[in-house]
Amino acid sequence: MPIQLPVVGLAAAALLAAAVVALISTPVVRSLAFRIGAVDVPRDNRRMHNHPIPRMGGLAIFFGFLLSVLLFQPLTLQLRTMLLGAVIIVILGIFDDIYALSAKLKFCVQIAAALVAMLGGTRIMGLSNINIFSSEPYWELGWLSYPITILWIVGITNAVNLIDGLDGLACGVSTISSMTLLVIALIFFEPDVAILTAALAGACIGFLPYNLNPAKIFMGDTGSTFLGFVLATVSIQGLFKFYTIISFAVPFLMLGLPIFDTCFAILRRVSKGQSPMSPDRGHIHHRLIDMGFSQKQAVAVLYVISAILGLSAVVLTTNGTVRAMLFLVALCVAGGTAGMLFLSHNNGKENHSAPSSHAHTSNENFFGEEDQANK
Repeated sequence: MPIQLPVVGLAAAALLAAAVVALISTPVVRSLAFRIGAVDVPRDNRRMHNHPIPRMGGLAIFFGFLLSVLLFQPLTLQLRTMLLGAVIIVILGIFDDIYALSAKLKFCVQIAAALVAMLGGTRIMGLSNINIFSSEPYWELGWLSYPITILWIVGITNAVNLIDGLDGLACGVSTISSMTLLVIALIFFEPDVAILTAALAGACIGFLPYNLNPAKIFMGDTGSTFLGFVLATVSIQGLFKFYTIISFAVPFLMLGLPIFDTCFAILRRVSKGQSPMSPDRGHIHHRLIDMGFSQKQAVAVLYVISAILGLSAVVLTTNGTVRAMLFLVALCVAGGTAGMLFLSHNNGKENHSAPSSHAHTSNENFFGEEDQANK
């Protein structure tokens, strides 16, 4: 189906409006964060900055996204419940950025927000059948759609939060993922999804100048969990309803970096006899820094990886199955080789040198990893 120019125009307008609002409101949010004590104070070796920096910058991203959506998108029941769930996540993030809430409380509130969105129609009704010999194109999930939807939304919400460890990393990766979904939505003429993803990408772009190294403000849990929640819910609306064999992999490719880091973190901690929720300094961005990359170089590497995954997701939805599969296999081989080199480097040794003056590790929580900074 050819791309519709009116939809492209609306998406561009939504992106621009969100970017302008986020750009203007970020300094205001920064001042507010100082006033109410939403400040990241480095207290442990996971923190990679050496001076207090305000967080809660995600509030500016939320303002940009919300205003743009209200301007360009009709408020259907599904959208209203998704926005209500997002508001719950943002309020939770604000309190966590100020008071460092407990893991259990955050987990329960995230489930409640996911339930609100799901009850409005944001639900994974079926999955593509990966058995190419089956005559059924997809699996009807039935009652399993409820727990799978909750798992996806809460999991992606925390996965994006987990990679928020270097200046501009989570914001940039979310921008790339949003733009990937925007392109796919335009190709398949999904105007509602296109406007939502354009608004999210625009809000991230407007915030990014303040968040790039050296960061003037962090997005905090307010931003990282909000981005994860919106990406998770919008991907359900725009990707999981494509019942083709190859589309099964698209959401996982689009969000490949945060998903991989989350899975790797769980396996790493469990293998060491630790709780999956216990914080550590073994995330991908930490390892790149320990390998000798500067913070800007590490972020650039992860941007490139995320962009390659996003490009592969677009290819999988637009090209023939055989060509797409060959492309995916080539990516897997390249990724596997890079992973082997990466894991063999330093043989798992960690560098615990003093933090640099501009690097940072934000409040990176997986289902509520406890923040070690005194707030």
